[in-house]
Amino acid sequence: MNFKDIATVAGKPGLFKVLKPSRSGVILESLDDKKAKLVAGMSQRVSILSDISIYTLTEEGAEPLESIMKKIEAEFKGDLGLDANPDDAELRAFMKHVLPEVDEARVYTSDIKKLISWYKIIRVQVPETLEESSEEGEETKEN
Repeated sequence: MNFKDIATVAGKPGLFKVLKPSRSGVILESLDDKKAKLVAGMSQRVSILSDISIYTLTEEGAEPLESIMKKIEAEFKGDLGLDANPDDAELRAFMKHVLPEVDEARVYTSDIKKLISWYKIIRVQVPETLEESSEEGEETKEN
């Protein structure tokens, strides 16, 4: 599985695995122990993680979520060093450490909380998506 197979639905907590498109929308399965299925209709906002970026002050203007999560995994290996309930300053310092060129005016604290929450879900449910690309290629051949 990769970031193109994982989605988020506006108004619903957590992340979902994209199973297949249907006539009325797309069939999703929650990335948790319940594995609940959901049909997201055309009226619901479904975002694929590979299409999500975080604003930066660079020329490109944004950094893909996938590369940020891989940076977090490479550096922290799951131990983010944050309190159970971090304050805004701690969250912003964490984001600045991971992505020094982050656009602090356009990236809200709620966005950072979502990033951390999604990282934790992916690390538990589908950790292979956080590995480097060359390892993913070898893993695909083995399966």
